[in-house]
Amino acid sequence: VQSWADAFGGELYSIVTKYSGSLLLQKKYKDVEPTLKIKEVDGLELVKKFSEQMESMLRRKVEAVEVRPWDLTGNCLALCCCLSLLHCLHQQFDYYNSLLINEKDENDNYVELGDEFILEPNEHFNNLLVNTTYSDIQLPTNVYNKDPDILNGVYMSEALNPIFVDNFERDPTLTWQYFGSSTGFFRLYPGIKWLPDENGVISFDCRNRGWYIQAATSPKDIVIIVDVSGSMKGLRMTIAKHTIVTILDTLGENDFVNIIA
Repeated sequence: VQSWADAFGGELYSIVTKYSGSLLLQKKYKDVEPTLKIKEVDGLELVKKFSEQMESMLRRKVEAVEVRPWDLTGNCLALCCCLSLLHCLHQQFDYYNSLLINEKDENDNYVELGDEFILEPNEHFNNLLVNTTYSDIQLPTNVYNKDPDILNGVYMSEALNPIFVDNFERDPTLTWQYFGSSTGFFRLYPGIKWLPDENGVISFDCRNRGWYIQAATSPKDIVIIVDVSGSMKGLRMTIAKHTIVTILDTLGENDFVNIIA
């Protein structure tokens, strides 16, 4: 048994040494050993310093998600006074649609809602192509992108864009910032180009995400009625199925659901 233990231990040591890089680490330490020195530190003071830094970081995170009324007042006060006037005023309001940005028609003109939107790789966002100056708007395929309710909501949420930018400038450790609306639009910062799936469908709907549902709803009693007639063939049925699956994924143990087809 002793012989087996020695053999097993030797084999284990060989494997660990080979794949852990311990010998390389030892060499690195020896290379810098002449420049290293031992310095006595106050453990209590070190812990206090770390706690203050952590408190400061967490405070910045909280401030980033808190609504700052004084930032929004100037942009939104007039809009909130008369929604019917806003409805009429902004039926032609244009915005950056994440699906259509940088898209051109056959005449080499930018399509509606698809103006030029500069995208650059950013290491902070895993080298994805993003725009850190503006946010843009994502909409699922089954939501009309020029609906007056969408236009009004997008227009009002424009006030969030400078807040997103300011948050990122004050705390570069922040990643994605976003706002989901009950009408279905999703404002995302930094702005990105959103690509459809293999069926040409944008299935992401912020209203079906767990974070939105938990914040906006209580336990639910749901009946889902599915039209399976001939008019639902093709893309319509694909969207319907995906929507149903997405809704089911958001339900919890306290929810009740039935499906009728």
